[in-house]
Amino acid sequence: MSKNLAFEEPVVKLREKIEELKDIAKNAEVDMSEEIETLETRLRQLEIKIYSNMEPWDRVQVARHPERPTTLDYIQEIFTDFIEFHGDRYYSDDEAIVGGIAFFEEEPITIIGHQRGKATKENIRRNFGMPHPEGYRKALRLMKQAEKFGRPILCFIDTKGAYPGKAAEERGQSEAIAKNLFEMAGLKVPVISIVIGEGGSGGALALGIANRIFMLENSTYSVISPEGAASILWKDASLAKQAAEAMKITAQDLKEMGIIDGIISEVSGGAHRNVTAQSLAIKECLIESLKELSLLSAKEIIDDRYDKFRAIGQYTEL
Repeated sequence: MSKNLAFEEPVVKLREKIEELKDIAKNAEVDMSEEIETLETRLRQLEIKIYSNMEPWDRVQVARHPERPTTLDYIQEIFTDFIEFHGDRYYSDDEAIVGGIAFFEEEPITIIGHQRGKATKENIRRNFGMPHPEGYRKALRLMKQAEKFGRPILCFIDTKGAYPGKAAEERGQSEAIAKNLFEMAGLKVPVISIVIGEGGSGGALALGIANRIFMLENSTYSVISPEGAASILWKDASLAKQAAEAMKITAQDLKEMGIIDGIISEVSGGAHRNVTAQSLAIKECLIESLKELSLLSAKEIIDDRYDKFRAIGQYTEL
């Protein structure tokens, strides 16, 4: 059962009313098709009104929805013959990042992504999707392997950030992230990154140095969480809603600023409403991007990535 968000309560109540009428019509053998059709029309109008006018904080809540599809959900829907690889060959295997090879449109591809859990037990196992340095080193190992065999790389970004604990710092968290940024910039194969939930801080950027960066419509991408920003700016985490509006963390804002290349539309109510339909939208985006990038040589791929990040930002000459 999906957990409801505050702003979508009117939609949820109307859906429940429609289901109630359908049950009555079925069990009592009463023709209520006209009433049901009227309510379904009203529901569609209400969904358009609510979901097309979401505020930044509303999108943050959708991005954090406990049933929002994860990397493994999309892998199952979009790819075939996925084989997961484990370990960084230095310390251990970090389950907050999953990666391996699969087939996409009958061609091999390397897939890497943050992985969080949906229930408490799995969240603890996955460290709530916050990787340790060995997770980023595993990701880099798979990227270099993909480069060796000429496979394109797809990264799914979905993390609050890299794990900030003492053990992670002792094992070189900052160095591991920095190494990923450096190495990804020079990869000779196409790299596509998609933010599917939260894209938080360097923990997200470590999988984000790509030729093409896309975001799901209700995902977020920022240097810090709204709560963290509010705590720093105003010494009050409860002002997170105001911070979310000021930080420009939504897909719409980032597309306007030229930081991402495109927005992948979500199904009405969010990706968690229909994983299969959402996966199809992602698949179509991947097909188009890979077709475009496959025409480039190794040098052109590196130059394309370089030019992309050089173009981000604005400056004024004095």
